[in-house]
Amino acid sequence: MDQVRAAISNLGIGEPTFHGGLTVFPLTAEDRRSLDYLLLAEGLEKGLVSVTEVSQGGSVPDLAVENRADRPLLIVDGEELVGAKQNRVANLTLLVAAGKTTIIPVSCVEADRWSYDRPDFEVSERMHYASGRAERYRSVQESMRTTGTRHSDQGRVWSSIDETADAMAAPSETGAMSAIFDRHEKTLDDYVRDVAPAPDQVGAIFAVGERRYGLDVFDRPGTLAAFLPKLVRSYAVDALGRRADAVEPAPLSGARGFLDRLREGSFDDYPAVGLGRDVGIIADGAIGGALVADDVAVHLTGFSDPRSHPMGTDPDRSYADYRQRRDSLRRRHRR
Repeated sequence: MDQVRAAISNLGIGEPTFHGGLTVFPLTAEDRRSLDYLLLAEGLEKGLVSVTEVSQGGSVPDLAVENRADRPLLIVDGEELVGAKQNRVANLTLLVAAGKTTIIPVSCVEADRWSYDRPDFEVSERMHYASGRAERYRSVQESMRTTGTRHSDQGRVWSSIDETADAMAAPSETGAMSAIFDRHEKTLDDYVRDVAPAPDQVGAIFAVGERRYGLDVFDRPGTLAAFLPKLVRSYAVDALGRRADAVEPAPLSGARGFLDRLREGSFDDYPAVGLGRDVGIIADGAIGGALVADDVAVHLTGFSDPRSHPMGTDPDRSYADYRQRRDSLRRRHRR
């Protein structure tokens, strides 16, 4: 926990960029330690990593990751895996040990497909869009604290995708989150073109309008550079629906205040699914967390004021609520 608080305190905020309601503040760190690991996209491309269903029949909240490399594999919270029986996103950041197969916790982002389109998974250029990611992250933290698992409120994940897709005119026969990004691909790419990582940048604060903040910080600039386009698209999805809320950049004071709230929050930690420990943060109007391994904060993330909901993590109730909400949205769309 001390490593996480120190990592937050060590961050410096640079000059922001602004596009279409999204402000991106670059973050640097003077005193930095890092680990040696393989990124998921690189591992898949080199044939050193395989991601599959846990069995032929599959399990919605779990996937199997085989790491045949000689170093740990980093999987980042919200990374989207496409293929097999349905598309998923990682429920939190993990380090999969070298030479081992690990069952990882995931959430489905394609509700109406449960059939193979390929035997395994590949990683996409998308991440869970920011507001959905924040909601899912909160429910995973609640699951970790109450049951020791890393389950999301799956019904709420599906319902959120339906609501967002409906609002952004991005229908999909299988309820796939990817349809939102495909529908607005050119506009989202415009956001990405306006943000380029600095050589020493390790993270960013993202402000949608002037009140909703998010944070991602990595232990080394190379990891940030690999994920920055995905992160920008993730927050840009939210910004597209809020353009009228912000015609100028969010203030630096807001970004500093967000960091201060996370640093002053309460911390807890648990053994990670793979290597290291999962650290959770509960703060005033914000939540966050980090993966810490070998005394290094490998990835730190945070969200201000994520939407709360009373549904809990009962999968049967969540699924029923999701179906009811989905049918209502589809009836409204047909009208």
